[in-house]
Amino acid sequence: MRAAFLIKPGVIEVRDVPVPPPSAGDVLVRIESALTCGTDLKAYLRGHPLIPTPGVFGHEFSGTVASVGTGVKGFKDGDQVMAVHSAPCRKCPYCRKRLYNLCERIMSTKILGAFAEYILLPAHIVRQNLFHKPPTLSFEEAALLEPLSCVVHGMKGLRLGPGDTVLVLGSGPIGLLHLLLARRRGATVIMAGLEDDRLALAQRLGAQKAVKPQHLKEMVIGRTDSLGADVVFECTGQVGVWETSVHYVRRGGTVVLFGGCPGGTTVTYDTHRLHYDEIALRGVFHYTSRDVREAFRLLSAGLDLSALISGTCRLDDLPLAFERLARGEGVKYVISP
Repeated sequence: MRAAFLIKPGVIEVRDVPVPPPSAGDVLVRIESALTCGTDLKAYLRGHPLIPTPGVFGHEFSGTVASVGTGVKGFKDGDQVMAVHSAPCRKCPYCRKRLYNLCERIMSTKILGAFAEYILLPAHIVRQNLFHKPPTLSFEEAALLEPLSCVVHGMKGLRLGPGDTVLVLGSGPIGLLHLLLARRRGATVIMAGLEDDRLALAQRLGAQKAVKPQHLKEMVIGRTDSLGADVVFECTGQVGVWETSVHYVRRGGTVVLFGGCPGGTTVTYDTHRLHYDEIALRGVFHYTSRDVREAFRLLSAGLDLSALISGTCRLDDLPLAFERLARGEGVKYVISP
């Protein structure tokens, strides 16, 4: 089969490699659609600690079952499926506390390699996070299961509804997914970002206002009667934005720190503001299998994410897709092997 290898930042090679045979409990999936994501882009531009090089990469996908290992129940050759690339071990101390997204092995046992003709799903993912794709759902949108699961996890427990104002910092795919889910709950959404095309898309998707950072403070003050947003979602992973995010939340509000900053970086907050205004800072990471099931339910119920798909590229054109994203062109590209 053909598979894309990230050799080092900025260098991708498409190689011919053997098709991996499924062992007991495994499922081999023929990729129909794989999607670019922000983590892949970071790895392409400057490297990423969770994406080893040289090696295969890509982790948002959907496809068709090519073969199954012994003992697999519920899936057979030819089934159209969607999945995520990780699952907890269910045995470590964090799993015993039901903190499944913080499983000690979840990152070491994840799979990469969706930018290829086939991907092998190990048994622990098959058991927990593999689903039959509804016939009404396209392969392209089915591949959004993984990022949607992450956003579902980050919004869990927040009581958002009509009358609430949400501020989303960052107009990339993750920010736009936050917008769509917040609007689904009836909240008013203000979006901040840098690219004109993405801001225009945000307004088409239901943002009340979509502005560049220099206009943000004025916009939030005007739209919230000077109170500030009820919830702020930080979706850029930039240290400076992490620090300024608390400037836009109301007293008693919550700042969800979704975007991951580089390891070893630190931020500084006004302790008076956090303490006396009861600001909640909430870090979020990854997802649980319950989050994946909820994301699957939303997609199956007709949540329309088609606007996030900016185009389709061949496997050999993967570097071109990343170069476009680096210039702020598009949101997500389908890689069709």
